[in-house]
Amino acid sequence: MEKILVVEDDQTVQKALKRLFVSNGYNVEVAQTGIAGLESFRSAPPSAVVLDLRLPGMSGQEVCREIKSKAPTLPVIVLSANADVVDKVLLLELGADDYVTKPFSPRELLARVQASMRRASRLAAVPELFAFDDITVDFTKMELTQATKPVTLTAQEFKVLKFFVQNQDRVVSREELLNEVWGYQSYPSTRTVDNHILKLRQKLEKDPAQPLHFKTVHGAGYKFVR
Repeated sequence: MEKILVVEDDQTVQKALKRLFVSNGYNVEVAQTGIAGLESFRSAPPSAVVLDLRLPGMSGQEVCREIKSKAPTLPVIVLSANADVVDKVLLLELGADDYVTKPFSPRELLARVQASMRRASRLAAVPELFAFDDITVDFTKMELTQATKPVTLTAQEFKVLKFFVQNQDRVVSREELLNEVWGYQSYPSTRTVDNHILKLRQKLEKDPAQPLHFKTVHGAGYKFVR
């Protein structure tokens, strides 16, 4: 049975979330602080994390950053009382998979958690070791080398690269990348996708201005070519 880790300090919300997920066939573990949530994640990794942003002692942003640095494809769905776009952008950069504003619809939250888990399952089907050109990437260890020299990627850059590897030679739109990698189906801008592609080109292409692997297909999106 898949386990969902709920990191939330409000006991009323805790009970509602536990009842929601248990009634839909999941095991649920509840942590009331960010530190306790990280301890639970490290001792027995869940299938997904539902994470409040405002936590005592350690913020939800810090928890998200730490989890994604160790498990970039583990779904993290953020709960927040703040609908500010700035928060959404920050969570995107940290690698969060979705963002749900309180008060929330239990049915919608369940659907978003399950969609994030499906996306993670598809990403898990990609070989953990992959090579192209003079680049070797280990998705399990989150390590990448180019001409035997280490190159540092963020957790989100690893997720984008893994999605491209899974869909190599196929044109993918910016909207599909947002939906499948970030999970923000109604995000107001696709600029964040362009920025991540630019960073991957700068780090991995010999000539970022004339990319051989991360190609732009004008009017359609991007295509990864091995």
